[in-house]
Amino acid sequence: MNAIEITQYGAPDVLQICERPIPTPKTGEVLIKVHAAGVNRPDVLQRTGHYPVPAGASDLPGLEVAGEIVGGDVSGSTLRCGDMVCALVQGGGYAEYCVAPTAQCLPIPKGLSPLQAASLPETFFTVWSNVFDRARLVEGETLLVQGGTSGIGVTALQIASALGHRVFATAGSDDKCRACEALGAERGINYKTEDFAAVVKQLTDGKGVDVILDMVGGDYLVREISCLADDGRIGLIALLGGSKANVDLGQILRRRLTISGSTLRPRPVAFKAAIAKNLLLQIWPLLESGAIKPVIFQTFPLAQAAQAHSLMESSTHVGKIMLQVN
Repeated sequence: MNAIEITQYGAPDVLQICERPIPTPKTGEVLIKVHAAGVNRPDVLQRTGHYPVPAGASDLPGLEVAGEIVGGDVSGSTLRCGDMVCALVQGGGYAEYCVAPTAQCLPIPKGLSPLQAASLPETFFTVWSNVFDRARLVEGETLLVQGGTSGIGVTALQIASALGHRVFATAGSDDKCRACEALGAERGINYKTEDFAAVVKQLTDGKGVDVILDMVGGDYLVREISCLADDGRIGLIALLGGSKANVDLGQILRRRLTISGSTLRPRPVAFKAAIAKNLLLQIWPLLESGAIKPVIFQTFPLAQAAQAHSLMESSTHVGKIMLQVN
């Protein structure tokens, strides 16, 4: 099969097309003929040597795919060979065939193309796990999404808004702020020209937000604590702004604040299977009704994965960057 491999750590041009054997699924896994794959920030980190591949995972980049099940183990599942699915994988998505745990496969939502469906797993699993499972966003609570036009951002905005929450988002330009508002944010906040903490406090009558989805870290954490409501929670999923922060622990103590961090890739299949069940039950109907829609910015053929990574690193996109495979 054709695939994209990381020939060495470095710039996007280290991504080169190659030939690899078609992978063999193990017990509890299926083989997917890939129609499309998503490009995500962890792929860029892996390419530059900052995201180690978990033991036993493919060294090929790519954490989400959609396509046809053409073999493997579907015992105990409602899925069958020939079904069209999207799947969260530990790696190997930038290829014509990919192995996926059966429990991490979901049927393509009715009305969506394989390309659209391939844009879902990585961000939908991540948002559900961090916003709803770990940070416990519940009815009547508010959410601030940092980086509202990223793949994670557009997903969090749409899910939280569709479930009835007040949502705010930060973005790096006025145009991107308007895009956030079109996707469900009550207010897009330009972090280059506005103090997001002050704006959030004003919008919530001084209370602050209940949950913040943070992919920045660094000195953002100090300002986030200042605009959290009492009993508020921060879900930290990336460190684009750095791994160090000078935090006032007194506020965390007095106001019962929680800071939680997680990465999804190394978690066991059973953990991700539980997320898949929740998505199928609670979010897939919203995709099929059109209440939530895939947001795809640009699609590249598999052989142009390097160009896709260059676009990702430019941060000019709104939504997902995709690879068309078969």
